[in-house]
Amino acid sequence: MPSVPPNAKPPGYSPRDIRSAYDLDGLHGHGRTVAITVPFHDPNLESDLAVYRRQFHLRPCTTANGCFRQINQRGGTTPPSGSDSLSALEAALDVDAVSAACPDCRILVVEADDNRVSNLFAAIDQAVAQGAKFVSGSYGAPEFAHEDVFDHHFRDHPGIAFTFASGDSGYGTFYPAASPYVTAVGGTSLHRARNRRGWTESAWTGTGSGCSPYEPKPSFQHDPLCTNRTTNDVSADADPATGLAMYNTFGQFGLGWLVIGGTSLSTPLIAAMYALAGDPAPGTYPNSYPYARPQRFNDIITGTNDPCGGTYLCTAVPGYDGPTGIGTPHGVAGLRAWNR
Repeated sequence: MPSVPPNAKPPGYSPRDIRSAYDLDGLHGHGRTVAITVPFHDPNLESDLAVYRRQFHLRPCTTANGCFRQINQRGGTTPPSGSDSLSALEAALDVDAVSAACPDCRILVVEADDNRVSNLFAAIDQAVAQGAKFVSGSYGAPEFAHEDVFDHHFRDHPGIAFTFASGDSGYGTFYPAASPYVTAVGGTSLHRARNRRGWTESAWTGTGSGCSPYEPKPSFQHDPLCTNRTTNDVSADADPATGLAMYNTFGQFGLGWLVIGGTSLSTPLIAAMYALAGDPAPGTYPNSYPYARPQRFNDIITGTNDPCGGTYLCTAVPGYDGPTGIGTPHGVAGLRAWNR
């Protein structure tokens, strides 16, 4: 859909819908920065973001007013030489998702030279070096032996909320989401409903989840069928059929207004909600916070991402389960440190 007539609503959920679904109205992220880490360069990112925010009557977020920054993995403003259509779509979705959940947040985009592991981690480290307390990565790969050698990028930075996508291929675990030091984000299907909340959710069939074959179980997890790290921790809307309205003009997916989902959507949404909750407590790992306040989440009890025998590792059940974790945020109190 290349254009939307004046005063017409683009397809997909709007910022107002997202804030209604997760009870975010009245919350503000003034002065807090959400960092988006992506491979390659999107030359249209700032101008596309301007169209998105103007459409939904959000205040401008630009380089000129200090709200938006786009840097390379070394911290400079010279962009990576390479571009990629899918990565540009990802970047546009990420900044629109952050804008939807936290319109007053600042946005820092750190572009890695390419999608090699060393460069992606350089971008993550650069986001931390820039002072971001909330760092999102909508990428990952199936788990692999010795992946834990990369965990120090997260372990060495307590007090920072790292959010990573659990994948869009159904049951199975991805890294970095499986790291015990990051928030593994699963996905739901989000629908309007005639109930008290006004919305209903079920586990999205495409979300990743499961039991890590390599990563140790963090102390705050107590589910019985996995002696190692279980993904996920929390979840949010990810079903492309119930996706976010977003705007992108770069590359082969540069069609203007689109409706996009995946855990590439739920991950920056959760990062923005952490920002709404306030800075994490020093010395703590924010992926532990939801486990201390499960009552602050919408417990998702229907849906599955694979017929894995019907266990909670792939099927939504009351309480904790793999596809949706503790659940989806109901406000942001569950994303705050337990001593606050």
